[in-house]
Amino acid sequence: MAIRNNHVFKGHKTLLGNRYVTYAEVELPVKYELFSKSKDGFDWGYNGSASMQLAFSILHQLSDAEFATEHASKFCNEVIKSLNSRDWILNASDVISWIEKNSEDVNRPYMFSKPMDMAKPTQKPKKAKTNIVKDVCRQLSITQKNLAEILEVPEGTVSSWAVKNEIPRLGKKAIEFYIQNKRNQDVVDSYKNFVKLLQSA
Repeated sequence: MAIRNNHVFKGHKTLLGNRYVTYAEVELPVKYELFSKSKDGFDWGYNGSASMQLAFSILHQLSDAEFATEHASKFCNEVIKSLNSRDWILNASDVISWIEKNSEDVNRPYMFSKPMDMAKPTQKPKKAKTNIVKDVCRQLSITQKNLAEILEVPEGTVSSWAVKNEIPRLGKKAIEFYIQNKRNQDVVDSYKNFVKLLQSA
């Protein structure tokens, strides 16, 4: 069991709102069949249903379904709620410490290694509200005019998205498709450059 202390849970939220959580670099199972609080997968930074789903899945990864179900709400309020950034890392050893601390009133032992103190979340200053259109352009190193050309929409359309600070669903899909294609093209270009280096060697 101690070997799991080296693993970490990682959360990532994309600019367009997609959320991913992994454990030991493998996608964390949602476990709807054991605990169904959210239809939209995981979330964090508050104590809603999607955060409860994440709390259960993290606890279930390191304990059992009964303990995870009993303590999901408390873990969500004490830990998941404090994960208020787009990217976060949670050590398995810290989760195990929390489980051991909250298992004292339970008539079944949890055979974990020596507990570590759960780091108290620091109070972060509130960040200024970001603009999704500007964030996308910054990530892609392009202007709003370039974005309009890529999506083949009028520049005024992109400007209105920036003013409203929202991108319609089809616009998000188009941007995600463009980003994926750009990544694929980067891989192809890197391969071509590698072949050129081999040929010139």
